[in-house]
Amino acid sequence: MNAPALVSATSTRRPHRPGTGALRAGAAMLALATLAALLAPVLMPGDPAALGPAAARLLPPSPAHPLGTDQLSRDILARVLHGSRVSLLAGWLSAMVAVTLGVAVGLAAGGGPRWLDRLLMTATDACLAFPRVFLVLLLVSLTRPSLVLTMLVIGLTGWMGVARLVRAETLGLREREFVAAARGLGLSRLSVGLRHILPSLWPTIIVAATLRVGSAILTESFLSFLGLGAQEPAVSWGAMIQAGRPVLLEAWWVATFPGLALAFVVVGCNLLGDGLRGRLDPRGGAEVRHE
Repeated sequence: MNAPALVSATSTRRPHRPGTGALRAGAAMLALATLAALLAPVLMPGDPAALGPAAARLLPPSPAHPLGTDQLSRDILARVLHGSRVSLLAGWLSAMVAVTLGVAVGLAAGGGPRWLDRLLMTATDACLAFPRVFLVLLLVSLTRPSLVLTMLVIGLTGWMGVARLVRAETLGLREREFVAAARGLGLSRLSVGLRHILPSLWPTIIVAATLRVGSAILTESFLSFLGLGAQEPAVSWGAMIQAGRPVLLEAWWVATFPGLALAFVVVGCNLLGDGLRGRLDPRGGAEVRHE
């Protein structure tokens, strides 16, 4: 190959974009989980909490029950599919609550006056000083457990990292020329923050939200494992794992398959978040903590 042809081939080669493999893998895994959640009533109609016949108790995986049955003769596959609806709903809504609150606090701290920045960051540091698990358990145990309460508590205890990240990005953005020009036109701090700084934060917000979905799903499953999350007749992977713990040696499938489903979705969320970070952040991805 001569030099001009080599230069032409090199110039037309598409550059490698970081995070492409992780982005595709995570998107495919989450798409599969979402499709299973949406089609659960079609694939496995009926009540997944309904008791089965006594003869079907703790049956191993078979053509009739591909993932086996539990102590109450309920089909594990049906419960795993219906449990995906609870886990994905809890994960996304909890993450939205955390990100919305974190963005509001971080944007106000980074774009507001110095006294407001100090006040909000002091409150954020005070919340970070308490272990999140302790806060979640304390808040959930004060009232009657429910899925709605679990989602709110997870969201209200997961905003601090987002707030610190958004504040750091806002402090850098407010020194840019387009923000200075907006301030020079006499726009208020609120208008500058919402109309000029916030649109530039969307890549960071999207990555932060995606990465927190997996963490929220794990927290919801942990609470359900302790009996403080979703209650019957709602199906939760954490509660299924807890139900399978006493019979783990004689009926491994009761706890194993919901655990595998939980790991599959969480890994998919993390891969998608890492892939989006590589694609959306031209600097190679801002540091976003997995909380």
